[in-house]
Amino acid sequence: MGQSNNVTEFVLLGLTQNPRGQKVLFIMFLLIYIGTVLGNLLVFTTIIVSPSLGSPIPSLCSPMYFFLAYLSLMDAVYSTAISPKLIVDLLYLLRDRKTISFSACMVQLFIAHFSGGAEVFLLVAMAYDRYVAICKPLHYLTIMSRRVCILLLTLAWVGGFLHSLVQLLFVYSLPFCGPNIIDHFICDMYPLLELACTDTYFIGLTVVANGGAICMVIFILLLISYGVILNALKSHSQEGRSKALSTCSSHITVIILFFVPCIFMYVRPVSNFPIDKSLCVVFTVFTPLLNPLIYTLRNSEMKHAMEKLWSKKLTRGRKRIFADNTTHRQ
Repeated sequence: MGQSNNVTEFVLLGLTQNPRGQKVLFIMFLLIYIGTVLGNLLVFTTIIVSPSLGSPIPSLCSPMYFFLAYLSLMDAVYSTAISPKLIVDLLYLLRDRKTISFSACMVQLFIAHFSGGAEVFLLVAMAYDRYVAICKPLHYLTIMSRRVCILLLTLAWVGGFLHSLVQLLFVYSLPFCGPNIIDHFICDMYPLLELACTDTYFIGLTVVANGGAICMVIFILLLISYGVILNALKSHSQEGRSKALSTCSSHITVIILFFVPCIFMYVRPVSNFPIDKSLCVVFTVFTPLLNPLIYTLRNSEMKHAMEKLWSKKLTRGRKRIFADNTTHRQ
């Protein structure tokens, strides 16, 4: 098993060795990470808390927002699995060796693939929700019941867990005999497979099947499903068509940003290209930030819900401060 190897840590070369470049990237990625976590938690909190407000926003109780809430949560987890280590390594400019322990490497690998895998299956659930809403509107609430939504969410989490577990078991069982320098900023499958002192051809094929092939098949199915949905919009009114187009275009944008880099990275034999790190930055750093922006800026209901929720919070806070000041004066 993994304990039989003599490698206790890996050296991450990171994105660049240029000190000035590292300073710029540190500031940029720190701001992006803060924005990602705050943005996604804002979306999650708004959707979860809104139905319990004094003036509830019924639209946010719909299955689409239920899935969006947990997509935002997965994005926050996914970003947290990657960005903090990247930011810390960029901070220590004078430290030549940016290391990560073997166990921390395995934890990062598992959490990243679990949250990423769960997000893939969650996007499938969101596509199914839009299909039912647009193609079978009269049966929507019957088909997409609360129980069905929870079942689809659970399946997404189980799918992500099984995907990540398979990846972890394969890597953990590999012997690492000496070379421990990873030309990357994270612990990922292909860089680790290249360091193993054994033939990884078969494992590479399983990675393609467990990661790349799943991404490719789901990506094609999602494009076909949204093609069917867009075709079905021809029979809708102008107002309904424009609203559905806005929602579907947001979903399609997120799907392309997530799946295209993922397919390029994992639908190929074990190999590493210079462009891999740049593509990895796209779907591990930028995409989790863009998701809440895409879903909120193009969605009037979400913007209205956020304004309503946080204006109430501010009003309550001001009333509490005013009451405290009045009490102290008395």
